[in-house]
Amino acid sequence: MGKPQAHVVLFPFPAQGHNSPFLSLATRLHRYWPGLIITLVSTTHNINSIRSSLPPDSHLHLHSLPFYLADHGLPAGAESLADLPVEQFITFFKATESLYPALDDFISNLVSNSSDGGPLCVVSDFFCGWTIDIARKHRAFHTTFLTTGAFGGAVFFSLWLNHPHRLTQRDQFPLPEYPEVIIDRSQVGLQALASDGTDEWSLFFKRQIMLLNNTDAAVINTVEEFEPIGLRMLRKTFKFPIWPIGPLLAPASEPSSSKSDDETAIITFLDLQPPASVLYISFGSQSTIQPEQMMHLAQGLEGSSCPFIWVIRPPIGSDPMGEFKDEWLPHGFKDRIKQKYKGLLVHGWAPQLKILGHKSTGAFLSHCGWNSILESMFNGVPIVAWPLNADQFYNSMMLVESGVGIELARGVMDSSMPMKEKVEEVVDLVMGPNAKGMEIRKRAKKCRDVMNKAWNEEGGSSMKSLLEFFKLINI
Repeated sequence: MGKPQAHVVLFPFPAQGHNSPFLSLATRLHRYWPGLIITLVSTTHNINSIRSSLPPDSHLHLHSLPFYLADHGLPAGAESLADLPVEQFITFFKATESLYPALDDFISNLVSNSSDGGPLCVVSDFFCGWTIDIARKHRAFHTTFLTTGAFGGAVFFSLWLNHPHRLTQRDQFPLPEYPEVIIDRSQVGLQALASDGTDEWSLFFKRQIMLLNNTDAAVINTVEEFEPIGLRMLRKTFKFPIWPIGPLLAPASEPSSSKSDDETAIITFLDLQPPASVLYISFGSQSTIQPEQMMHLAQGLEGSSCPFIWVIRPPIGSDPMGEFKDEWLPHGFKDRIKQKYKGLLVHGWAPQLKILGHKSTGAFLSHCGWNSILESMFNGVPIVAWPLNADQFYNSMMLVESGVGIELARGVMDSSMPMKEKVEEVVDLVMGPNAKGMEIRKRAKKCRDVMNKAWNEEGGSSMKSLLEFFKLINI
């Protein structure tokens, strides 16, 4: 008799930024344990989207769960945060808890139909803490996948558990669990700033954090050598094993024909620029900035010494999926940058990993979403930080303290308005021939080495973590 066949069920929160690391994890698992059965479970819309991106010979099994959006007052087809305005996010978060019965039925059928009684491990997103109850019910090993960074996650958990900003009138305050970490009020996201512990956001996040204490183990998309402080903080707070297994980056995929045209224009632009000369700007797949902030940013980019590629979306207050209007940018801006070959505006999709990996890309102006940070560091590209919400503020803190970035602005409030001169100054500082810029770029290159060594099969820290994790779950 051979060893019973093991099964890993992956359950990401339905959002693009969460799907990508789960898919990358599935690829890693199959590479090192080809006999493992791996099933990714999500809502029907997300499964269809994932299926269309997979190669024909993909090893990954997919299972869709019905998601009755109308029962929660959500529009039809809105099965991802990217489909919704910010004010409906909390409704969506809470609605995902209604997936419990369908997932429970799926796991129950897996257990009933398993002929050899092989081990079962459920790996779920932090935002889906209720999956722990299902795993316990069916005697499966449960693992929480933290798709955040370690430092950002630790601070985020502390803020939502303790609301320290409500205990003082001061603009700066320490965190109860980590008194060495001082937070500025401007680094508290809009939802957290308005929360009091009894609101919907507070209740949801507290519920997930309390459930997290019951997981068997956690894996996190970071690298031990990149975030030693953040990992120490998490291990101080939580008593279960925490295994850093990053960087888990978005799997490479071929763009559609429409995307291919955009990609050709982008790569052509980059190919014509000097090495490390281009600033890449993107606020992620869901975020954007105020109209006036967009105007000032455009003025500063035009006045800086660097060519740029800007993945641009309509500003706050406009339809995020609507047509982009020239009035949101300085008069004549598009024509001037086109004529001078100074900049390229990209609407919608962009091949971010290819841009960051191109020799002409010198820095990344980012909202500091965790996937973007990992992709930038993996390519040794320093960051000009403009965090907008949630853990992005603390990701930015970590980057600045690590010496691989400079913060340009913070948040989307009217008080956060980097003027033209500030944009020019910061961009030219990070990318120019000055001592500070050279040191930042040098540190970013060291981070690239750390990221690349993490998955070395002969002793890389993330490789070791994954092997130890699998020993723990007996697969």
